[in-house]
Amino acid sequence: MQTREIKERALDPDQRQLRRLLDRQTPKPHAAAIAGIALACAIGAYWTTALIFKVALLVFGGSLGAIALFQVMRQRKEDRQSYAALKQQNMIDEAVQSLVAHDSDIIFLTDLDGDIRFSNAAASAKFGDFDDTHLSAVFGRILAHPEAILFRLQGRAARDGAAKEDVVTRNGQFRLSVVQVGDASYLWRVDDRGDVARSTVRATDALTLPMMTVGKSNAILYLNDAFRNLLGYRPKSLREVFDDLPVDSGNTVRIVTEDGPARVITGVVDGGTGRREIYLLPAQPSGNPIGPRPLHGGWDAIEDLPVPLLKIGEGGVVLASNREARTLFGLKETDGMKVSDILDGLGRPVNDWIREALSGQGGHVSQFLRGRGIKQETFVQVTLNLAKGSEGTHLVAVLNDVTELKTLEAQFVQSQKMQAIGQLAGGVAHDFNNLLTAISGHCDLLLLRHDQGDQDYSDLIQIHQNANRAASLVGQLLAFSRKQNLQLERIDLRDTLSDLAHLLNRLVGEKVTLVLNHNQELASIKADKRQLEQVMMNLVVNARDAMPQGGEIHVVTENLTLQEELERDRATIPAGEYVVLRVIDEGEGIAPEKLPKIFEPFYTTKRTGEGTGLGLSTVYGIVKQTGGFIFAESALGQGTEFEVILPAHTLPVAERAPVLIDPPEPVAATGDGVVLLVEDEAPVRAFASRALSLRGYTVLEADCAETALSLLADPDLEVDIFVTDVIMPGKDGPTWVREALESRPDTKVIFVSGYAEDAFGDESEHIPNSVFLPKPFSLNQLTTTVQAQLH
Repeated sequence: MQTREIKERALDPDQRQLRRLLDRQTPKPHAAAIAGIALACAIGAYWTTALIFKVALLVFGGSLGAIALFQVMRQRKEDRQSYAALKQQNMIDEAVQSLVAHDSDIIFLTDLDGDIRFSNAAASAKFGDFDDTHLSAVFGRILAHPEAILFRLQGRAARDGAAKEDVVTRNGQFRLSVVQVGDASYLWRVDDRGDVARSTVRATDALTLPMMTVGKSNAILYLNDAFRNLLGYRPKSLREVFDDLPVDSGNTVRIVTEDGPARVITGVVDGGTGRREIYLLPAQPSGNPIGPRPLHGGWDAIEDLPVPLLKIGEGGVVLASNREARTLFGLKETDGMKVSDILDGLGRPVNDWIREALSGQGGHVSQFLRGRGIKQETFVQVTLNLAKGSEGTHLVAVLNDVTELKTLEAQFVQSQKMQAIGQLAGGVAHDFNNLLTAISGHCDLLLLRHDQGDQDYSDLIQIHQNANRAASLVGQLLAFSRKQNLQLERIDLRDTLSDLAHLLNRLVGEKVTLVLNHNQELASIKADKRQLEQVMMNLVVNARDAMPQGGEIHVVTENLTLQEELERDRATIPAGEYVVLRVIDEGEGIAPEKLPKIFEPFYTTKRTGEGTGLGLSTVYGIVKQTGGFIFAESALGQGTEFEVILPAHTLPVAERAPVLIDPPEPVAATGDGVVLLVEDEAPVRAFASRALSLRGYTVLEADCAETALSLLADPDLEVDIFVTDVIMPGKDGPTWVREALESRPDTKVIFVSGYAEDAFGDESEHIPNSVFLPKPFSLNQLTTTVQAQLH
């Protein structure tokens, strides 16, 4: 390989290019060798005496002769094509050379191996004369490892047609680009971007304050221009610059410069990951010997540093601060103040933390603290650094404003907490609904055997009524978790409030006056009327409780049009048409620190025993599930305003034509049919089975989907209706029902669940002849639903 490269180097560029073009052709057998074999066959045929061998040799030799002739003709044709390709490539190269000869950029034209065939005037001016005409030898003057870069760029150009890459070196910044020209040439362009590099230097180079960045091993990673000008040389480690190590903040030290030793004051800032930034300040003339010297109370030397700093003494007294620190806390002066007057939030006295740091126990440990007073919403990361001087040990606190980070963290934690509570509420409601179904169901069974004259009848009625109250409480939990069933309909708030006015007036009592103020052209909304009434009652009752001495509650409705989305209280309201409902009281108001928590479950501002803390959380869940927004504004002593924003229902709604139907028939005393009851809760299954059996239905029980499918495997088993729970261990209700309907497509289905109907997605929409019955259900509700499905 090396011998061939040496021989190719001896050829002129056109010959080398032709050689490569020929080498790229598909390898073929040599025609001369084939012709020689054909001649040998002819000679053999002449000397042989056997007729069969003579004929075979002549046929084989003639075939090889024809192949050799074909190869010669084909080779000549390919040679002519190669020469034509070479001629075309030379024409392309000449055209390119004429175009870029006077280009201001540095341009080279090379062959496939990187040998330079042409360089323009700018290239000659930049690199001068070059003996080695290979491109890597020329680029080696500006790049440390040009071969790798050239190989990478040329490979991408061969694949994509062009490639470019920015390269930054100590000699400047360059952009290398390459374009494939024809089949055998590459056009290389070098764009010297020195002006751009100089305009994008580090911002610290513009500082007049000397600054350096130091790594873990005291190696100097970076020096700005001011530091380099001060030293007059380029050091590699701290030991070359400072006489005494380590370097601490607030000390007056001596540095080694090209003009001799100089006294400066050092400021050290932790840059993270083991790095430090060291700033130099001019030392005031003094007759004191050079050595560690503490900063004076004014600390004027660090006034313009872009990092908030505090100097802290014994007892947490703030000895000094710079402008950035005072701006961060909104202070004009810090004289006479303590850290505990500015920062708080450790859960223990801040002075204890400072005392530990002064004793060497808490240095370089960051703490997240919050401001006090008007800056109580400001969060600061504080890192304490121990410093020693003639006046004693003190601390240098480096501050970092993390308000935005902590705010985002608090919002995330709050959303996670609310989501977790919602999931817990939904799960509790599901399990509680199963219990209530068993309690109220067996109570219904007992009521069938007791009339009003029985002494146990009143006790059973009490059990039944309290079970209904418990079901209402479960409904509130489901409302908060946004998993209750909504019966949406088109509603005019004016009509709803008018129907509710009599009940609301009874709720507020004689001391409180309810004032309704409606927009005469109020748009309609789409909501659950029963749930919307609960929202109104909860808000009005809360307003009444906030005015123990009496007053007025104003209920206002109006239209709202948003031309663009509105940001409010971390919520985004899309543009559109809305209906606004406001409930305004003249009560005591809510404290600012309590206002963000009022929609949390079980949080109440009332005294123990006066409220469950579920009222406003229920309102919040209903409003959000309806697609609306709710906001609260309050001021102590001035009252509270709740604002509910619901989307306007602008689409036309077709009026339902009245349908004349016969009055519903009472539930039949007996039924006829086979019911497959699938329920994993044994008490619920026992009640439902007895209830259906009492109505005359034949009931087949299964505690899981797998058992139900095994029963249905018998083709002789007749089943008229499936009554199944939705959520069960193993296969859920919709899954096993779909499998069963493949062989029994006409079977009716009733799904029952303690969750809302939409909790199991849209599965029921894909299952024909199915209805949903929410838990808890009574004996009559169960039997009526079964009878309606069958008939």
